[in-house]
Amino acid sequence: MAKLPSSAIGIDVGRHSLKAVRLQRRGRRLALTHFAVKEAPEAPAEALAENLKALLHDLGGSAKACGIAFSSPEALVRIIEQNTIPPELLRDALRINGPMLLSQDCRDWVIDCQPIVPASPAAAPDPKPEADTPKDAAPKQEMQHYLVGGLPRSVVQAVHDAATKNKLPDTLLQLPPVALFNGFEYANPEVFASEAFVLVDVGCRASTVIVGVKGELVLIRTIEYGGESFMEQLILQGAANFEEVIACMAEEEVLTVENARVSLSELIHTVSSSIGFFEAQRDEAIPKIYVSGGLFKMAMTLKLFNEELRLPCELWDPFAACELTLPRMRSAALGESTALLATAFGVAAEILKGR
Repeated sequence: MAKLPSSAIGIDVGRHSLKAVRLQRRGRRLALTHFAVKEAPEAPAEALAENLKALLHDLGGSAKACGIAFSSPEALVRIIEQNTIPPELLRDALRINGPMLLSQDCRDWVIDCQPIVPASPAAAPDPKPEADTPKDAAPKQEMQHYLVGGLPRSVVQAVHDAATKNKLPDTLLQLPPVALFNGFEYANPEVFASEAFVLVDVGCRASTVIVGVKGELVLIRTIEYGGESFMEQLILQGAANFEEVIACMAEEEVLTVENARVSLSELIHTVSSSIGFFEAQRDEAIPKIYVSGGLFKMAMTLKLFNEELRLPCELWDPFAACELTLPRMRSAALGESTALLATAFGVAAEILKGR
């Protein structure tokens, strides 16, 4: 068995900014030693190497391993049900028979998949008496849920080239929703293992809703709505600029707050319908929603979520279970960036846990 790395860098390549954390393993705990956030509006793949170089310069330090979560409107993240087969065989089947199994052609994609372990497997039914089962009947195939993720091969190649140019150590490529789910596990292990929960992550141009229960990933939904759409809509409704939106939200100016409520309605409907779907399928209620993303740095946005969804909504801290050993100059800046770093944290944490 290969020795686990003692440190890892997790990078979240978003569609507006790049975020990175450096974690170190200290016994059973993880320590945050460096972090960085760099604005980098969506640019051609060729610019990724330069953007990564600037981010790594701001991050400082080095690590034994690295992982990158890459956001893309082309990303494929799905939960499918298939006959129980080894993941390596299912990967080949998905590439060859993408139109039938995934409703899209995946021959030029890099695809991966993993079985999802049920939270509480149903008890097996009592076998029927021998006389009731025809001797020549074929055995019933067991069905299994699989998490499937993929990106176009050209995108994966661009990420590989950028990592190579920056001399990054062996680099794991992951999709942001998976990294977010893993990050929540390490930050909130008791909730992750014993309750149903919803994660809502609002990025610049897209938002992700994830439903899990007792360690099982149940549902992932992504919509093309993010912080950029929110700001644009409020500016169209009369706000002069980005700064005025933030000021009016902080002052709870009535018209701005109501415009914000309208702007958030599509995302809130997606969260509500996801909860409704889960609770209709499972005999379990969702007690709390956990949010992340820069939009929730505005307290009023979190308040609107609480009011509209009628459930407690909490901005979760990915470093809740970590030691913080940041340089003094960076410690003060962490609070402003915490909401942005959940995905990068999940990538690095997964590497250090060796899964």
